[in-house]
Amino acid sequence: MAIQVAVIGAAGYAGEELLRILTRHHQADVAIITSRKYAGQPVSTVFPRFTGSDLKFSAPDVNQIAKTCDIVFLALPHGLAAEYAIPLLKSGLKVIDISADFRLKSPEKYKEYYQEDHPAVELLSEAVYGMPERYREQIKSAKLIACPGCYPTSSILPTAPLLEAGLVSPDGIVVSSMSGVSGTGRKVELPYIFSECNESLRAYGTVAHRHLPEIEQEMALAAGLDREIAINFLPHLVPVNRGINSTILLDANEGCTLGKIAEAYEKAYANEQFVRVLGAKKFSDTKYVTMTNCCEIGYNIDPHTNKVILTSAIDNLTKGASGQAVQCMNIIFGFEESEGLI
Repeated sequence: MAIQVAVIGAAGYAGEELLRILTRHHQADVAIITSRKYAGQPVSTVFPRFTGSDLKFSAPDVNQIAKTCDIVFLALPHGLAAEYAIPLLKSGLKVIDISADFRLKSPEKYKEYYQEDHPAVELLSEAVYGMPERYREQIKSAKLIACPGCYPTSSILPTAPLLEAGLVSPDGIVVSSMSGVSGTGRKVELPYIFSECNESLRAYGTVAHRHLPEIEQEMALAAGLDREIAINFLPHLVPVNRGINSTILLDANEGCTLGKIAEAYEKAYANEQFVRVLGAKKFSDTKYVTMTNCCEIGYNIDPHTNKVILTSAIDNLTKGASGQAVQCMNIIFGFEESEGLI
């Protein structure tokens, strides 16, 4: 019997991507989709790709969701997601949060970067970071999943194996990332309309970006440190709909070679169907990961500067959000990890 799924906040890009994946999932039925703005309207009115579906948007009703569903995806703004997570968890449902509410373990860091107190501090220790390649065993028994951000996914997957192997220094890391416009969300704001973005490439949020503490947190854990690390994170907006390409510079430690890097990646990702390591002196390309749940990784060493140069590419809406969330759901319920994703 198929599990019953709810998507709260289904009218955004992440919500649409969830529906795209879940409607082809053989062991999950979408029972409830919510949107205050579109309550009562058929999903096909908002997203014509779903013409023929019987689904309609409804206003979020926690009691109805608790009675009907086995798992809930929260595709909501930060702060609001926690308000729903608390009663849904109490009702016994599994919750996968695609927002930022449970990614950071430190409530102080949350307040520093989001300028408000965390709405559910008691749940931070319960939340499991939803990156299957690193936390698969914890995800299996998790009740609350904190789905990683798109930029962090593109940064952590390529760097973590090298930090764990001690091949690179955790200090002085620079991450320069380029994201498609869908990464800003489904909204109408002047900086993101076509005539402002087309034929334009610009940096933004180069100091204190909200994804910075998440990246630093996971990189420090990968390096086995009990202290904070500080990196430079430089996001850019590029005129494409989907995709993130990150270039990461790290100082090579003594003994770091292309062969050792290959060994570290082999150990970490040899059995991971959603991570594709291209090999030495090759570079990732968003063209080959769009509409997939795959992260593509390339690497090289510059002997002139003693820098390890990594590149990664993901689809920000799939591996960077909804696809990774469904991958976590599959792990929780013991489904094939690729169900709905290939």
